[in-house]
Amino acid sequence: MRIIIKLKEVRISKNITLSKLAKMTHMSKGHLSRLENQETEPKIGTLVKLAFALHVQVDQLYKIEK
Repeated sequence: MRIIIKLKEVRISKNITLSKLAKMTHMSKGHLSRLENQETEPKIGTLVKLAFALHVQVDQLYKIEK
């Protein structure tokens, strides 16, 4: 899923570790890792939490994917 790849790129560009993102979103580091490795599909609520934590608008991510 391109959206997750884009979110990972944003996370890395902002020097945010998975551990820090986990604390910011109240999600487990393992869950975030599985998402980034595309082992599981994110729910829309998860995408919203991640986008909010990374200061990215979800609709922009969908435009990038097209």
